Amino acid sequence: MEQAPPDPERQLQPAPLEPLGSPDTGLGAAVGKEAEGAGEESSGVDTMTHNNFWLKKIEISVSEAEKRTGRNAMNMQETYTAYLIETRSVEHTDGQSVLTDSLWRRYSEFELLRSYLLVYYPHIVVPPLPEKRAEFVWHKLSADNMDPDFVERRRIGLENFLLRIASHPILCRDKIFYLFLTQEGNWKDTVNETGFQLKADSRLKALNATFRVKNPDKRFTDLKHYSDELQSVISHLLRVRARVADRLYGVYKVHGNYGRVFSEWSAIEKEMGDGLQSAGHHMDVYASSIDDILEDEEHYADQLKEYLFYAEALRAVCRKHELMQYDLEMAAQDLASKKQQCEELATGTVRTFSLKGMTTKLFGQETPEQREARIKMLEEQINEGEQQLKSKNLEGREFVKNAWADIERFKEQKNRDLKEALISYAVMQISMCKKGIQVWTNAKECFSKM
Repeated sequence: MEQAPPDPERQLQPAPLEPLGSPDTGLGAAVGKEAEGAGEESSGVDTMTHNNFWLKKIEISVSEAEKRTGRNAMNMQETYTAYLIETRSVEHTDGQSVLTDSLWRRYSEFELLRSYLLVYYPHIVVPPLPEKRAEFVWHKLSADNMDPDFVERRRIGLENFLLRIASHPILCRDKIFYLFLTQEGNWKDTVNETGFQLKADSRLKALNATFRVKNPDKRFTDLKHYSDELQSVISHLLRVRARVADRLYGVYKVHGNYGRVFSEWSAIEKEMGDGLQSAGHHMDVYASSIDDILEDEEHYADQLKEYLFYAEALRAVCRKHELMQYDLEMAAQDLASKKQQCEELATGTVRTFSLKGMTTKLFGQETPEQREARIKMLEEQINEGEQQLKSKNLEGREFVKNAWADIERFKEQKNRDLKEALISYAVMQISMCKKGIQVWTNAKECFSKM
């Protein structure tokens, strides 16, 4: 009785994963194993260092932004913004600071740092950068990326980006991140020496894996859908906020007309003049206060935008898993094909149409020596393929465990941050309404004294 060829689909089923909530698969275990294997993961330039735990003990700030003019890679004149990064140790010895350092970085250097982190830590939800150009802003606020108000908000966002990395249990240990904070001169060369660009997955390959993977992990599929919905919801929320801000700006500024009319009216009244003049002053103050209010609102909007961009970071983890699953499936399919070829050569039975079968019919059978040589070669390839498939299975399991540990960490951070941001926004709206009530209360008192 002939034995059926191995089913490729069976090769694709990894061993059952242990529950994510078990003690040895939680975030602590993932971080511990990551730290233990850190020195073995990289070749060439060591991307991790055990001496970087002090990053948790320093203060990191992006304290200034400066407009500069220089030449780009094309030797063309350009204007850009540089940001001053300051690091200061919170530990002191004999009253002296252990570390005080400062250097300037361009936005493109922040982008290079994040690109490197995405390649070397594909299982981590890497913190996003603030927007390069303003989006979802109320129309009175400049969308120019060189506008001082926008540059200031981006400065705060870049500082938050560095603090996110420094507080991450794995990313904070990275040597390239440490050099980003301390090495001004040849930092770009050091990054390029890691060869991270060669390890980056192409977009075409990622797109191909998305549509051709046969057995996607439902958890990652659901996570990708969630990230899409999160991005959509926050985008709508930001658009609504911008429309409300536009209308609010108009309402407040129209109150300035009250001030002008009351002032003109007071000029022709003797007994009511003082009361009208005072009421007009309160209206002018009320009208001018909207500028500061909406600028404060933009900071809360930036907190929401961070999670708008975090959605793409979640999708990046999902894409990497799809690529790994696709490679696993291709390896399993190739192994099954070689096993079938080996069986056909051994039994002399051809199960499916093949070019080799047609060649045999046209030009005759192979000699026993040729067939034995081919069988031996296939057996070697099968052994190699089995080892490769086993390695890919183990790599996939490790990726899933580490990725879900970091995703759980991200979820806790997201819930905490968005809750705080929305509460602060509500408190600010309540405060704004109270100020409006106070203005009209003052105006009422002015009218009462007339």
